[in-house]
Amino acid sequence: MKQYKCTICGHIYDPAKGDPDSGIQPGTPFELIPDDWVCPICGVGKEDYVMI
Repeated sequence: MKQYKCTICGHIYDPAKGDPDSGIQPGTPFELIPDDWVCPICGVGKEDYVMI
């Protein structure tokens, strides 16, 4: 699965890990994360992430 990086703080969204603290289960592709999800570190939206 593709990983995505926050262009503001460098947080990496790894689909294999998900974001359980935000209710995103492991195995969830970035494309299926709700549009209102925000970076758990700096709070920006999905639009500030790029595929790596």
